[in-house]
Amino acid sequence: MKDPVDILSALADPTRLGAIRLLWDGEEHCVCELMRKLGASQSRMSRHMATLKVAGLVTDRRDAQWVRYRRNPALSPAVTAMVDAALALPSAELAEEVAA
Repeated sequence: MKDPVDILSALADPTRLGAIRLLWDGEEHCVCELMRKLGASQSRMSRHMATLKVAGLVTDRRDAQWVRYRRNPALSPAVTAMVDAALALPSAELAEEVAA
């Protein structure tokens, strides 16, 4: 298992957490889709996805000029539980709505 600090650090950025939220369905998603849904440029999204890949959370596949990402199917149950816990936390947007 990867170091839990590395995994949690990878999930600490809102864009990366949003990407994991989208990829957690187990399906493959094009980086173009992630860019559109998360409002990130191609270079910014690629940097974020590289961080998630280094942490072992996602795998990628080149498809012509695009890269397709998906949840790493080889994740240990402990890592899956950590990500599930992070995804269960309320988002900052929700917390702002509740506070208002």
